[in-house]
Amino acid sequence: MYVMETTIALVLGFLLDLILGDPRGWYHPIVSIGRLISKTEECLRKRFPKTKKGELWGGVCLVAMVTTLSTAVPLAISLVSFRLHPALGILAETVMCYYILATKSLKTESMKVADALKQQGLEAGREAVSMIVGRDTGGLDEAGVVRAAVETVAENASDGVIAPMIYLAIGGPALGFFYKSVNTMDSMVGYRNEKYRYFGRAAAKVDDVVNYLPARLSALFMIGGAWLGGFLGTGAFRIYRRDKRKHDSPNSAQTEAVMAGALGVKLAGDAWYFGKKHEKPVIGDDLRPIQVEDIQRANRLLYRTAWIGLLVCLLIKGSLLWAILK
Repeated sequence: MYVMETTIALVLGFLLDLILGDPRGWYHPIVSIGRLISKTEECLRKRFPKTKKGELWGGVCLVAMVTTLSTAVPLAISLVSFRLHPALGILAETVMCYYILATKSLKTESMKVADALKQQGLEAGREAVSMIVGRDTGGLDEAGVVRAAVETVAENASDGVIAPMIYLAIGGPALGFFYKSVNTMDSMVGYRNEKYRYFGRAAAKVDDVVNYLPARLSALFMIGGAWLGGFLGTGAFRIYRRDKRKHDSPNSAQTEAVMAGALGVKLAGDAWYFGKKHEKPVIGDDLRPIQVEDIQRANRLLYRTAWIGLLVCLLIKGSLLWAILK
């Protein structure tokens, strides 16, 4: 039902995202999801004992409550809108798809790092990259700043673009917001520090599950983008096969490995978080020094990956529509 309409909404939402990017100064539902997570966490911590078992169950309840509400609200909006008029349903879902996708905002934020390095120097670059990464950035040299920005583009090509797009294609904005709620919870409570070691475990595990297939599809789409020209297509495939598991997360190294191979640079390696050094394996081969211009190159590959992802999603939707009409 409404397969054609939801397909139109996905395409229009994707195009709106490319044109407008993140809506600065406007209401954003992801911000509301973040507030919901914070308030729910605060409430649950008061009600569950501060033991391992208590925090584990509190984390499970957090995931259940946040995902249920984050899915139910957009589902209700879609159903009511389509019941009133198909055009209103398309409009509502277009706006929701637009809010869920983040292609242009990822490019915009990462290019701020490149611009800061070029125009204002290393300190400005460190400050700019601190806005898009979770690691400590005060001790990074220029190559480290660039590397952090490129890794962010690579990882979020899946988390911010392809994964939500796949869920939108399968289940519309309701499933898209389900995914975004899980992803947002992981970014807020999915740490392995003392505070969230147990309470955030459920969110982190669910995030691993919902990203498992999208991360691998994102890597394949990115390899396809690299083969279109201007990148090392063979290198992208070779490094992907070799380094795709070089990360604590089962998903994060998938697109990072492709990006490293496509650019011919070294990514990942040791990083500092909250003043503590974390040893991580290197991804990619150091065929040449990483450059500020690699941030722009990474974004060019991001856009190719996004377009390939959209075409694949349209094929999925088209196949579903054909099966319904047949």
